[in-house]
Amino acid sequence: MSFPFALPTTSSVLLSGFVESATHPSLPLAATTKRSVLKDALKKHKRLAPRDRTAHLPTVQDAVSNYVPYLLALYTASGLRDVGTERVNLDVQRPLEVEWRSTLSATLPGRELPRPKLIGLHHEVEFTLSTLAYTHSLLARSQLQMLHDATMMSNEQRTSAITAAMKHLLEAHSIHKYLLGLPSISASKDAPPDIQPSTISALTALGLAEATLLVVSKDDPYAAVVSDDRNESNRDWMFKAPSIPKVRAHLYARLCLAAAEHAGQAQGLLGPGKIDADLVKYVADLRRTARGKAARFLAIDAELTGKTGEGLAWLQGAKRELGLASELKDGQRKGFKGLKQSWQERREDKRVEKGGEWGMDGGRLEEARVVEMLEAKWDKQNSTINVQLVPACEPLLASMPSGREYHSPQPYIPPQLDTQTLSLMRAPPDPSESVFRGDEEDSGGEEYGARAWHEQ
Repeated sequence: MSFPFALPTTSSVLLSGFVESATHPSLPLAATTKRSVLKDALKKHKRLAPRDRTAHLPTVQDAVSNYVPYLLALYTASGLRDVGTERVNLDVQRPLEVEWRSTLSATLPGRELPRPKLIGLHHEVEFTLSTLAYTHSLLARSQLQMLHDATMMSNEQRTSAITAAMKHLLEAHSIHKYLLGLPSISASKDAPPDIQPSTISALTALGLAEATLLVVSKDDPYAAVVSDDRNESNRDWMFKAPSIPKVRAHLYARLCLAAAEHAGQAQGLLGPGKIDADLVKYVADLRRTARGKAARFLAIDAELTGKTGEGLAWLQGAKRELGLASELKDGQRKGFKGLKQSWQERREDKRVEKGGEWGMDGGRLEEARVVEMLEAKWDKQNSTINVQLVPACEPLLASMPSGREYHSPQPYIPPQLDTQTLSLMRAPPDPSESVFRGDEEDSGGEEYGARAWHEQ
């Protein structure tokens, strides 16, 4: 799973009106041009219909990646530090004033998200790098979307898509962690929620939780079966049943518990009221999904050793962690709560089919299908072949093992201007060259709203 972040938009600004350089006079104007391209790309992205935004993500990624080295050169020089091996003298004439759309702010339904005026070059760095991290998360979603489409995928294709998504999530995690190391972040207590230290810390933990769960999804045959069930032409279930080695089942349970710990950390950092309610709910659901998966793998571990009764107890614990209706009849939930959950699952299927914003529950309903598929199968076996008592699930849940980390994320190394490019900045600006203005107006033009997930 990956959260569908809404990319922020920003106002136009002429950086040369706030900073100038005696040693590299062309640098502020060149940075302004790169920023204008980014502003235009973000505006165009918002104007697109939600289903068309995925194809536009590489354009946004290129625009923000091209702007980052110029922006960081200005930021580094403003702190009287060398840019690479070169000294850049930068004179800050007045603090930078710029607006960025606060896409993580909690707002009332129907209200436009705020676009506060931010003072200082450090806020520009924070929002720009956050935008890059959001883009990587959305690129991860574009890979995972293929797993949820009603099309058959080979094991190699499935592994390739999950691996690509995992790399994007780890990159997003590293960028957020890099932001936490900037001295300006600790002084951003009065900044919009998007760039406050607690929010960035939460997003750092969230990215690692999502990437850790993907490790499990890559080799989880049961989740693949449920995903393939959307394809009406799939007949694999007729001649092969999913299986998983015993040792790996216990390992996957520990990985899921590590993901749950990271999601729990993020949940504790995202205080309700200031942060978008969809993100807060997603993080809480992701934690429940991770713990539910862990209980399910421990159930598989028990069943593989012939302890079907204990396996059924673990599945009951998994449903408790997932917040599901506990009673089943012929493999289906009973009562009003069961009907409501079944309706939610059908609605989720329709979102996937239409290319809408799926997965807002952190994969909880998808995991519920796996748990109930196994419970219906094992309960039938336990009632007819090898009858075993089903113990209470509470003592089992209390005995869950500790989590185990899988990833060792590499630190984010921001791109820098090379020596040749910096040398070209020593020349004065060419009066015949104008700053890129783009096709988009500075305000308006966001017909589809600032939230990317409103179409459900």
